[in-house]
Amino acid sequence: MKYTLSILVNNHPGVMSHVSGLFTRRGYNIDSIAVGVTENPEISCMTIVVRGDDNIVNQVMNQLLKLPDVLRVKDLHFLESVTRELILLNVKVDDSIRMEVISICEVFSAKIIDVTKDSLVIEYAGNSRQVNALISMIKKFEIIEMARTGSIALSVQSSD
Repeated sequence: MKYTLSILVNNHPGVMSHVSGLFTRRGYNIDSIAVGVTENPEISCMTIVVRGDDNIVNQVMNQLLKLPDVLRVKDLHFLESVTRELILLNVKVDDSIRMEVISICEVFSAKIIDVTKDSLVIEYAGNSRQVNALISMIKKFEIIEMARTGSIALSVQSSD
């Protein structure tokens, strides 16, 4: 099962390394990791997606709380959170397929952020399933380059 952990940490050099190192030492694979500063420049939020069972995730959460720079760890359950990923796709196009690619983008509400004679750069934000669906539709064309972020998430429930 996938778990999305929201980890508030002090915004210091090396904190991400310490947190991800805990997963490495325990032999747990991180599916996705994204880190960014919060509304408070002294605090960063790490969003980590990991696979495991309840026991493993509870053990990881308890171990994380023992790290000096970790301020809070929260398991963001699917129904109680909003999760997004960002993807950029550079797709090779010519006149015969340009409109088909644009139509797919319209269905997904994806943005075309750069246009050249031979390519379109597409930007899209959605949950993992939505991003995977867009990739699946665009795969039949030639993808020149693709960049995908890790998941970021927020709780939609009242704070603890």
